[in-house]
Parts: sequence; C-alpha cells; structure tokens
Amino acid sequence: MSELIQIRKTVTHVETIRHEGGPPLEEPLKKGAIMIVLRNPYAGSFVEDVMPMMEALKPSGLKAAQELISLLGGVDRIQSYGKGSIVGENGELEHGALWHVPGGYAMREALGGALAIVPSAKKVGGMGCTLDVPITHINASSVRSHFDAMEVSIPDAPRANEIVFTLVMTTGGRVHARMGGLQANQISANDGLR
Repeated sequence: MSELIQIRKTVTHVETIRHEGGPPLEEPLKKGAIMIVLRNPYAGSFVEDVMPMMEALKPSGLKAAQELISLLGGVDRIQSYGKGSIVGENGELEHGALWHVPGGYAMREALGGALAIVPSAKKVGGMGCTLDVPITHINASSVRSHFDAMEVSIPDAPRANEIVFTLVMTTGGRVHARMGGLQANQISANDGLR
C-alpha cells in the first residue's frame, strides 16, 4: 500500500428492509455502505498536485467494492450504487473529489462493467457528520424506482486530518416504488446515462 494511503479503519453497515408501510416484500431489500477512514495527506496546506493520491486509492476502492458486493450477496444481486466523501476540517472539498475514479470505476469494474455513471456527494465536516449518498440504477441513471439515498456517518470520523470515503450499493429500488418511467426490466444498452 502506498504511504499516501494510511487507513485507520473500515466500517460497514447493511440494512434489510421488508416494507415501508405497504405489503412486505417476498425478498427484502438490502442496502449497504462501506466507509474507509484514512489520513488525509494533504490536510493543513494547499497542495497543487493531488493526483498521486487518486492513483494510490485505486486498490482500496476495488477492495471496498468487492467487500460490499460480498456483504450484499454477490454481483448478481446488486442493482444500484452511489459514492461519497466526508473531508475533515483541515482538508478541502477537492480532496473528497479524489474518490471519483477509485470509488466509481472500482464499483463499475467489480460489477462487471455497469453502464451508468456513479452519483456522488461530498462535503467538509467534523466527527459524526452525516452524508446523504445518492443512489441510482447501475445500468441506467433514469430508472425512477432506484432514485434513492443512504445516510452514512461514523461517530469518531472524520477527525480533522482524515477523510471518509464511502461506497453504497443496494439489491433493488425503493421498496414500494410506483412513480412510473423507465423500469429496470426495460433497460437497453443505450440507456446507461439517459
């Protein structure tokens, strides 16, 4: 592992959702997050070239994606995803943007070439800060039933010189989705970013 990547801990969270007030599902929805807490090597001063960290993060992104897929039951079960970053107070928003390639491309690769762009959110915040990570379908961002979000937080992170990088995946759309539009079973190869 690169000296730029010093992970303090990894946190996973999985929800099993049976209903939201309507009829219970035969197969409950699983929604999961994996959060990597690591030292921010650029905290405390302005560094012009932050790209080395993006490259160094790639193995961590792929490992996290694979772990989350396993927690949710395997590649064939995953239907939607998202990513996010919380940068500690001595860092800057651009440090959170370093997760775009290592997090997003890792999920797409681990899922066998998912077509849709991975939605994301980022912010600067203190320990216990929450982040709503946006979620869309892995192969077509416009599938309305899969427009969702997952709130993530860690009580003791990020510390001032840390970043929390997050991946989120689900095994389906919202439990009682009924807003019409493109359905998951209607996706064609051309719908990836439509």
